[in-house]
Amino acid sequence: MLSVIEKVAPGTLHILKRRYYILSQIQKVGPIGRRALADRLEFTERVLRKEVDILRNQGLIKSSSQGMECTPTGITVFHQLGKLMGQHVQSQDKETKLANKLGIHHCTIVLGNADTDQSGASDMARAATEVLDFLLPEGDTTIAVMGGTTMVQVAEAMDQQIGLNRELLFVPARGGLGESVDIQANIIAENMARRTDGKSRALYVPEHVRSETHSLLLEEPEIKETLEIVENASVVLYSIGNAIEMAKRRGMNDQTLKQLEESNAVAEAFGEFINPEGDIVYKLSRIGLQSSKLPSIPHIIAVAGGKKKAKAIEAHMKTAPPHTWLVTDEAAANEILNGGNPLK
Repeated sequence: MLSVIEKVAPGTLHILKRRYYILSQIQKVGPIGRRALADRLEFTERVLRKEVDILRNQGLIKSSSQGMECTPTGITVFHQLGKLMGQHVQSQDKETKLANKLGIHHCTIVLGNADTDQSGASDMARAATEVLDFLLPEGDTTIAVMGGTTMVQVAEAMDQQIGLNRELLFVPARGGLGESVDIQANIIAENMARRTDGKSRALYVPEHVRSETHSLLLEEPEIKETLEIVENASVVLYSIGNAIEMAKRRGMNDQTLKQLEESNAVAEAFGEFINPEGDIVYKLSRIGLQSSKLPSIPHIIAVAGGKKKAKAIEAHMKTAPPHTWLVTDEAAANEILNGGNPLK
């Protein structure tokens, strides 16, 4: 129906999306002031002022000294509009543009900025589980999972629906980082399995080891078997890190940190530190899934958002297989597509 409307009245879909986004944010966090709302949506205040006036005149929102809120009518219209727009409300045009720019097949963009908005990070996690549910066939499936705070949120967004008519095995795609136990891949895989009525398998080794230890550990039967399962997974779930941030989390020494800075490393994933041109400038000797195995894995889902991650996402995607599906947010998408300029 929306396609027909757009043909008859070009620009209508764009207006509907914009007003839906505004109602969505007011409904989610209201009462909220206009400036704060403009920042959340990354709209200019000029654009937002015009739209807010229209929505107020239509009786969909109301203002008070505390800020703007949806009226009962506004809440009803918001839910009806959400049903009407369906997948179109997920910024379909921008998703296509972003995917084309990054050289991958699919992108899903959620509202918000994960740097400043916890609900935006949660929305990315929910979107990632929706992508997973869409991609997974019925029957047996092995899902390799990385660690980190983003993957913790993805795990928390999962439920029994994901496991319906499926036998899911979650395996950690890397060893431990010496970080908080809660964000290690082993614990995340176990949590995902518990929430989806699936199973999990552990990989109890450190991720980063000396080269002489590395070869010995790879010959351990249990480790070897687990890594074979990881490499034959049907799905990989992971996030993309800022290079220097991840280097510090790994406890890398000052000399290496300086080397990364001089090499202009901006992204890290799979133990590879990447510059803006997509060159790998430093690679760890690590136990876990290697990026070289990704092209043979059917489904790859990367989850990363926030304006601060934009450079990391863009750099990493230059090394990622084209069938990667990126789940990100508006802040990162805007930064990648137009240098972060808000909607004019």
